[in-house]
Amino acid sequence: MTVTGDQLRAAVGTFPSGVTVVAIRKDFAARESKSLPAMLRYSTHIDSHSLYNTPPCFSIYILALVTRWLKAFGLERMHRQNAEKAAMLYQRIDASGFYRGTARKECRSDMNVTFRLPTEELEADFIAQASKRGLKGLKGHRSVGGVRASIYNAFPVAGVKALVDFMAEFEARNG
Repeated sequence: MTVTGDQLRAAVGTFPSGVTVVAIRKDFAARESKSLPAMLRYSTHIDSHSLYNTPPCFSIYILALVTRWLKAFGLERMHRQNAEKAAMLYQRIDASGFYRGTARKECRSDMNVTFRLPTEELEADFIAQASKRGLKGLKGHRSVGGVRASIYNAFPVAGVKALVDFMAEFEARNG
């Protein structure tokens, strides 16, 4: 099976912390700098069949479950669904003078959609009211604020629709 870059980017959002999947040509690994510590050399891991250090067993198990789920669901189908979910949110943001996307259009993520409201007070109110409706985890990153909707692979389309509907209602009341 061939995996495109877009499909891989769509899948990466579901891997647990502590696991990195690397696909590398052996000839590329052979060109690595010998001044790198052994742990940072691809050849070290290739030569030891990825067992140079103690692997994070639980994370690897979860990775196996996720990759099986993705394979059964279909990478192309997952990529399309993720693009559609993101497009729904970005369309709502772009159609509004109330919400303002924080990423340049050519740099937008299909996994984390970030936006701002006219004031920080409205953002706090938006997040609180959304939470009461079961739309949790929308508070933006502590260093930049705003709102961040994380819509990774397992996040349902219905959840994005519920958020978009709430955004329209909130804007109608506060815009």
